[in-house]
Amino acid sequence: MTQISTEPHTVTDDGSPAGVPGAAGWLDRYFLISARGSTVAREVRGGLTTFMAMAYILLLNPLLLSGADVQGNKLSQAGLITATALAAAVSTLLMGFVGKVPLALAAGLSVSGVLATQVAPHMTWPQAMGMCVIYGTVIVLLVVSGLREVIMNAIPLPLKHGITIGIGLFIALIGLVNAGFVGKGVSAPVTLGSGGQLSGWPVLIFSVTLLLIFMLQARNTPGAILIGIVTGTVIAMIVNAAAGLDSKVWGLTVPELPSKVVSAPDFGLFGHVEFGGWGQVGAMTVGMIVFTLVLAGFFDAMATIIGVGTEAKLADARGRMPGLSKALFIDGAGGAIGGLSGASGQTVFIESATGVGEGARTGLSSVVTGLLFAAGLFFTPLAQIVPGQVAAAALVVIGAMMMGNARHVDWADRSIAIPVFLTVALMPFTYSITAGVGAGVIAYTAIKTAQGKFREPGLFMWILTGVFTVYFALHPIESWLGVK
Repeated sequence: MTQISTEPHTVTDDGSPAGVPGAAGWLDRYFLISARGSTVAREVRGGLTTFMAMAYILLLNPLLLSGADVQGNKLSQAGLITATALAAAVSTLLMGFVGKVPLALAAGLSVSGVLATQVAPHMTWPQAMGMCVIYGTVIVLLVVSGLREVIMNAIPLPLKHGITIGIGLFIALIGLVNAGFVGKGVSAPVTLGSGGQLSGWPVLIFSVTLLLIFMLQARNTPGAILIGIVTGTVIAMIVNAAAGLDSKVWGLTVPELPSKVVSAPDFGLFGHVEFGGWGQVGAMTVGMIVFTLVLAGFFDAMATIIGVGTEAKLADARGRMPGLSKALFIDGAGGAIGGLSGASGQTVFIESATGVGEGARTGLSSVVTGLLFAAGLFFTPLAQIVPGQVAAAALVVIGAMMMGNARHVDWADRSIAIPVFLTVALMPFTYSITAGVGAGVIAYTAIKTAQGKFREPGLFMWILTGVFTVYFALHPIESWLGVK
């Protein structure tokens, strides 16, 4: 990784770096490029690398959301691609210009997973986007009020790692199912492929793409996910043309050259936000969904910001980083930005670390990444040629990357291992992030009580335990009260 220079920088009488005239001098002063031991060239390279590592989100988020059953209807993939690119561009540019740190934002797959599986089937898309605005506003208020410190200290660190691991497995399962590698069995809930065996070119191409990405990552190849998706798409196009496959085998997208490369953005989902009208869902369910979205967006962002900041040598020994409060504020605002755009809540991506590895130290790299996302608004036809089976491979890869948090869990301590296990296992097995979080919280407080340490979890964890207990017992409680 590029080392930060500690040599003093020569400056002119007006305070700008010597030998850095005009626009370059303004960039240096505004983004503190020389002060952080970087150069404009490094920041541009870092921003490009981050975009290459993150560009898959322009494909995966629409893939994840276009499959959602929104009250019997499917969302437009072109509209979702535009919304995803727009929200990523706006939030990342804000992080660059205001936060001035090398962090890029885009649609959080964990948030999109909740929206696609738990929210969309029960309400309209504008109502779902209203929830994104609400959860983003809640995170902003938590940051402004300082309550993030209370919340971060209340939930045990191992349980936070368990939540990340569980979300990773959940995302991986979604990818495997979307690719047709895992399907419903006759004698078992799930099985290999269809009827216990893999069949068809799309599944084979998914497998090749997945292995290729893993191989590239093992070689520390920058942009491994994007390279894998592009390569898998090219292979799919060749196979589709040579074998003359029926377009139906590919599902939503067919790997064929489009009639045009550039098109006008589809802003059909922009600005359609509704608050209320959730009566058919129930106040308790709405509250739990918002809580899950806050949990999925807030804690991942905190860990990612500190982690990338430390990698960039911007954080001190206590984890304090310049612009941390602004970065957290913008990340929270990303939830509202994503909701207004119609793309799901935005969050800081761990792939920002790839740009840091290329030398990025300032917000200029985020500006470069944001501008590249903005350019993606006009290349929707190119994104639509990527078959879902190829894009699904990246979901599995991201799930594998999130499994790395398992190394932080003390599996020998049963009071920690059991709640983490339940959190991790129940997310994919129940297809519900909320169920996994709830089971982990209840198990943690119950085990501590059994050990005679009922005070250790703290008041906030006990409040959460009560909320989740009601959530799990909601149906029998409603039956007992005669609520229909």
